[in-house]
Amino acid sequence: MSAPADVLVVGASAAGLSTAEALRRKGFQGGLTVLGAEPQLPYDRPPLSKQVLSGAWEPDRAFLRRSAELSALDAEFVLDDPAVGLDAEARTVHTASGRVLRADAIVLATGLRPRTFAGQDGLAGVHVLRTLDDALALRAELMTSSRVVVVGDGVLGTEIAATARTMGLAVTLAGPQPAPLESQFGSLVAGQLAELHTDQGVDLRLGAAVTGLAERNGRVTGVELATGEVLPADVVVVAFGAVPATDWLAGSGLKVDNGVVCDSWCRAADGVYAVGDVARWHHSGFHTLLRLENRTNATEQAGHVAATILGESRPYTPVPFFWTDQFDVKIQVHGVLSADAEVTVVDGDMAQGRFVALYRRNSATVGVLGWRMPKQTRLRRQEVVDAFTSPRVSARPPPPSK
Repeated sequence: MSAPADVLVVGASAAGLSTAEALRRKGFQGGLTVLGAEPQLPYDRPPLSKQVLSGAWEPDRAFLRRSAELSALDAEFVLDDPAVGLDAEARTVHTASGRVLRADAIVLATGLRPRTFAGQDGLAGVHVLRTLDDALALRAELMTSSRVVVVGDGVLGTEIAATARTMGLAVTLAGPQPAPLESQFGSLVAGQLAELHTDQGVDLRLGAAVTGLAERNGRVTGVELATGEVLPADVVVVAFGAVPATDWLAGSGLKVDNGVVCDSWCRAADGVYAVGDVARWHHSGFHTLLRLENRTNATEQAGHVAATILGESRPYTPVPFFWTDQFDVKIQVHGVLSADAEVTVVDGDMAQGRFVALYRRNSATVGVLGWRMPKQTRLRRQEVVDAFTSPRVSARPPPPSK
């Protein structure tokens, strides 16, 4: 398969930039355009809920590359102009400003958009955290407030709660799970995470659904629970998940179902690929469609798609990996965890705050979680690799793109 004459990457964050860089690194010399919805140069998202929010980093430290490095890519960056439509058959993208961009190959890397409460737009004191501007706006309000309620007991919500607490605010964390991240980590490790937050002064109000926001004169005053209780707040952060940014793909000809549905080579249609948080592809090791919302996958999947565009033919079968930093604890996860897995501590001691836990299902190791033990966690990763990356189906190459 010959290389395309030009490639258009829709999305200018980590996955999009990584795709462009991988193409050049692998020798692609054709035309290259990166289209971004935001005005900023590509930046990293994990620091937004930690270093940028706390003020430990100046905002520009989150930028992935400097202007000179981007110039060396010999790519056209079209920023502050969201994509609003795609014709997959014609490989043409329309933008909000009226641009019409066409390429032989298109890579979709539009990421996620936060879930929100109905009516929260325009209500002062209510924030989401997805973009650099979101982080800076939230930081500005936290600096002049004393009480914050974080709605969301997943990774993002717990990271924001930890950061706000280190900034000296009174922090309440609300969500429906019995303990933070319990549906993913299981009760044993989630209980350890709950203890960490409680020991640091976070008020956990978990196990009840959040039904809405209380307000007065256009400003939020609290968070309403299904129990009828109202948690008072100066600032509310809504962090109960995100959905793939695919609304703009209506009528595109692509299959969209909890992301852009792709084959094992991350291809959504002839000449159209998806990478990062928006991609839901067939993982031939897991025998299922999989969508991953983490920084590691954004880079790895981008590299794989770049190779596929340039003629390589192998399915994308990563072992998922993510990490989260909360207070002074780094948690690292390889594989796919779930609450119904059998969890066994195999290194360290939970009581000492340093341990590695294996997650098993049907006698197979499906995941490993490390708590302040990065080296030992990496060593145990091989057990997950052995369980999920041994070939169980023959990987046939895809038919060539037209």
